[in-house]
This record gives sequence, C-alpha cells and structure tokens, in this order.
Amino acid sequence: MDEPTPPTPPTPPTPPAPARNHTRNRALLILAVVALVAGLAWLAHLLLVGRYYQSTDDAYISSDLVQVTSDVPGTVIAVNVDDTQSVERGQLLVRLDPADAQVAINGAEAQLARAVRNVRGLFAQREQLQALIAQRVSDLKRAQDDLDRRQGLLSDGAVSGEELSHSRDAVAVARAGLDAAREQLNATEAQIQGTTIETHPQVLDAEAAVRNAALALHRAELRAPVSGVVAKRTVQLGQRVAAGSPLMALVPLDDVWVDANFKEVQLRAMRVGQPVKLHADLYGSDVVFHGRVAGLSAGSGSAFALLPAQNASGNWIKIVQRLPVRITLDPQELKAHPLRVGLSMVAEVDEHDTSGPVVSTQVRNVPQPTQASAGDDPEVQARIDRIVTLNAGRDGGQSVARAATAPMQ
Repeated sequence: MDEPTPPTPPTPPTPPAPARNHTRNRALLILAVVALVAGLAWLAHLLLVGRYYQSTDDAYISSDLVQVTSDVPGTVIAVNVDDTQSVERGQLLVRLDPADAQVAINGAEAQLARAVRNVRGLFAQREQLQALIAQRVSDLKRAQDDLDRRQGLLSDGAVSGEELSHSRDAVAVARAGLDAAREQLNATEAQIQGTTIETHPQVLDAEAAVRNAALALHRAELRAPVSGVVAKRTVQLGQRVAAGSPLMALVPLDDVWVDANFKEVQLRAMRVGQPVKLHADLYGSDVVFHGRVAGLSAGSGSAFALLPAQNASGNWIKIVQRLPVRITLDPQELKAHPLRVGLSMVAEVDEHDTSGPVVSTQVRNVPQPTQASAGDDPEVQARIDRIVTLNAGRDGGQSVARAATAPMQ
C-alpha cells in the first residue's frame, strides 16, 4: 500500500511592505540631513575661516648662489675645500702660485724708490738753478761794470776799440747765460710746482703700481666671501685658471627663503608681512616652519621665461598664471631644521591682516655682509710710506731699509 503524503508546512506570512519602506526612507533622510549639515559647515568654514587662507604646494627652497671666481690668472697650488663642506666667512678656499705677483711687487717697489729719487733730484735741481741764476746775475753785473768803465776810457784812448768790443760780447754772453738759467728754472718749476715729493704725479703713479701689484698678490688667496656650503666645485690642483674663471659656489643655507608660486586668483588679498605656515617634504607635516611674505614678484614666471609666450599669435587659450611670492623663514627654525636649495614646500598664507603694502621695500631679514675691499690694506700703505721716507732722504736708518726691502706676505 502506498504511504500517505505528509502534509505541506504552512508558508510564513510576509511582513507588511509599508513598514520596510518606512525604515529605508528614514535612513535616507538621516543621510541627507547629515550631508546638508556637513555642506553647511563646510560653507560656513569657507566663508568665515577658509577664505582667509591661500595655500599651494608649488613652492621650493631658494638661496643665493655666491660664485667664487679668480680675479687674477695663476696656477692652483692648494685647494682646501670640497663639495658639501661647510665653510666660514674669510676661510681660505684656494691658493694660487704667488711667485709672479711677488716678482711684480718687488719691481713696483723698486720703481717707486726710483721715482722718489727722481723727484727728489728735481727739487734739488731747482735749488741748484736758483744758485746758478744768482751767479749769472753777478757775472752779468761784473761784465756790465767792465763795459761801462771801458766806455769811459775810450775817449782818452786808454782802451782800444777791440777791447771795448770784447767787453760788449762778455755782457751779451752773461745776459744769455742768465736767460738760459732762468728758462731751466722755469722748466724745473713746471715739473714740481704745487707739489711735494709725496704728492708728485710720478710718485703717485709709482704708488698706484705698488698697490696694483699688492692686489695681485692678495688675490692669490681666494677666501670665502660668506659662510655657507661648498657646491659646484670645479677647480683642481695644478689647474691654470684665467681671470674671471668660476671655481666653485657657496650656498649660505642660514639665509634661504621660499619661492611659492600662487595662482593669480589667490593674490587679491595677499600683502607683505602676512604670516605663513610651511611644511617641507624633507621633514614631513610634523615639522612646521613659520615665515612671512617678503614680497611679490614683478611678473609671472611666463613673462620672465627665456621664450615668453606670444598670446597674440595663433589660437589663444587662457591659462591661469602663477606669480612667485617670496617668503622669509625663521632663522632659529632653519638652524634647528636645515633646508636645502630646491626642496619642495607646502605654504599656507594667513590673509586676515591686509594692512601691509603690496610692494616691498626690504626683502631680507638681515642684509648680506659687505665684502672688504682688497685695496684697503693698511700694511700696503705703511710699506709705501716707508719706501717714500727712505728714498726722500729723511730717514737713513737701517731698520727702515730692511723693512722696505723685505718681501710682502
């Protein structure tokens, strides 16, 4: 017999559709409210806070690149630094062979001594000519007296006509000698009038030659004009360098700045002196640098490009331009976290204060130091004074002679 078929279990009842739709609508409503609140919060932040801040990641570290060049030709006999080395201002970098410069300064000093002696001879010649003129005046007076006496005796027959003629000739010769001596004195006076031995043009010219030779000797040693890090060193030991040849560069990392390229639409309220917060990719977002807007460039990057765009030719497409903005950094923060030229930065400018000028009058926090002139060496002037004093006959001491003939260091 066939077994009876078991009964089919009853199907559970389906929940009512209106309850499920109500739950979904409620979730969507909550999501919409949250999105609306978030949008309103973002809009409020933008209007109240965000519009006062302009940021860009198109920012890079810049610095001076101080070129070290040779002012005189010469052979390199010492190179004391290398790339990546830190140097202090005044530190010896490169030394050139000073032999040629030493020979030149010895010759210039000898020429100065010769010029002083020549001028001294001119002054002595003036005194000699003055004495000669006094002698010629006396000779002329004596000859004239002789002529006058003979002319008085001519009528008595005491003197002959020939003797009287000789007396007249003697007067003419004495007068001519006097005129010649006076002309010689005038020629000598023209060379020394209004001068002394120290201020005579020949002596001043010789002194200038000594200074020029001393400059060449001084420039045989190339010293660091600023403190910084050596970069792009190309000079090698034994190399013959010409005047003006670049030997290396110095980068003063304690005075770097940031060139941030902002879009032109971000510059409406940007002013000099506004505070800036920066982050370097080198240190990450944990290290915050603080700076200030130092100045806005006079033109966009495309305007100063090697080949600027010619917007008046061909088809034209508007492109938003960027303007470099210089930002100075806090020196203490730079000292704690040194930066390198060319590294990327992220800059955010606070534009709450718009009272600053648009065009800056002073960019640097600390002006660059002034390099001392090689021509202001008091030792060279003292040496020149010793040579002039010795050869002018005012001091014949052996100590002065030794000082004047000793080679310069």
